[in-house]
Amino acid sequence: MAFLFYLLSGIALLSALMVVLSKSPINSVIYLIVCFLAIAGHYILLNAQFLAVVHIIVYTGAIMVVFLFVIMLLNLNKTNEPHKSVLTKFMAVISGGMLFLVLIAAAKGVNEMIVANEFDANIGLVANLGKVLYTDYMIPFEASSVLFLSAMIGAVMLGKKDKK
Repeated sequence: MAFLFYLLSGIALLSALMVVLSKSPINSVIYLIVCFLAIAGHYILLNAQFLAVVHIIVYTGAIMVVFLFVIMLLNLNKTNEPHKSVLTKFMAVISGGMLFLVLIAAAKGVNEMIVANEFDANIGLVANLGKVLYTDYMIPFEASSVLFLSAMIGAVMLGKKDKK
């Protein structure tokens, strides 16, 4: 079990790095699909089969199709790619450094985490998930739906042609 966890983690990290380092946007999308499948493998290891299937259907299927449409609509190539200013690059480095500090601070507290009481085989089932989702996590669930709606509106606005 630990071997599968480390194997899936390695695949997810490597494919996530390749998403960022790849020159072609199409290859980045393919590496992102591999990353999502590795994360779905983690859900299966956690006995959350429903989440794994939903993750594969929603992220690997639907969202990746939307990404491919956006990439094709934006027609990304080097000739019309805007040149980033030095200030933009500097702000990107600052933002990345701050994110790195947050990740280090979060990883520092990992040793203090309390392990769940005992293994429950029914924890990943749909009924339990729905009960927890609509009672304990109602506000984050609704906030994520607003986030998805704003992402859809943003994708439509990016794909909209300018009338000049």
